[in-house]
Amino acid sequence: MVKLTDNSFLFSFEGSINRAKYWYALFASMAFSLVVMSALAFTLAGLFGVSVKSVSVKLAGVFSLPPSLPFQATFSDADPQSSGTLISLLFNLAGTPVLIFSLWFLAATTVKRLHDRDKGWWWIVPLFILPQFLGKLADGLDASYAADLLALTSVVLNLWGIVELVFLRGTDGPNRFGADPMAPADPIDTRPGWDHGSELEFVPHSAGPSTGAHVM
Repeated sequence: MVKLTDNSFLFSFEGSINRAKYWYALFASMAFSLVVMSALAFTLAGLFGVSVKSVSVKLAGVFSLPPSLPFQATFSDADPQSSGTLISLLFNLAGTPVLIFSLWFLAATTVKRLHDRDKGWWWIVPLFILPQFLGKLADGLDASYAADLLALTSVVLNLWGIVELVFLRGTDGPNRFGADPMAPADPIDTRPGWDHGSELEFVPHSAGPSTGAHVM
C-alpha cells in the first residue's frame, strides 16, 4: 500500500492510489506551487522595490497548445520595459525547479490513479492532451458545425477525465497493475482461536487405593 510519506507516492509511476490520495495529490501540488511562487514573487518585489499585484498557478497550462508557463505574477509600480521584464524573467527562471517537481508529482500520482482504474499511462493522452488540442483547433476554425463538434468533444473528454480520476472508485481487488490500494495492510487472521477446552487433559479419579498401598 502506498503511503503519503513514501517517496514512491511522490515520484514513482508504479502501483496504485485511491481517490482520497489523488485528491490530496491535487491539493498538495497546487498549494505547494502557490506558496513557493508567492514567496518568490514577494522576495523579488522587495529586491526591486515594487509590489505584488497577483500570483496565479495553473498547472494545466503545460498541456495547452502551445504550452504556457503554469504560473504568473504581476507587479505594480514596475516599468514594463525595464525592471518589469527582468522581474518576470527571474520569476520564471527561479520557478522552473518548482514546475518540474510539481509536474513530476502530478504525473506520477495521475498514472497511479489510472492504474487503480485498470488503465495504462497512455490514457493521459485522451484525458489531458487531446482535449487541449481539440479546443485549440476549434478556436482556429470559423464558426461551423465542425468547430462546434471539436469544442464539444474537448469538453466531453475534459469531463470524462475529471470523473474518471476524481470520482470513480478503483477496481475491486488486485488488477494487472498490482494490489488493491484499499485492501488492508495486514490480512485479518480468520483462523479459529485457541480452544482451551480441547487442550485440557482430565485424569479420571480412582476411588480405590493406589498400587502398593497397605491396608491396616
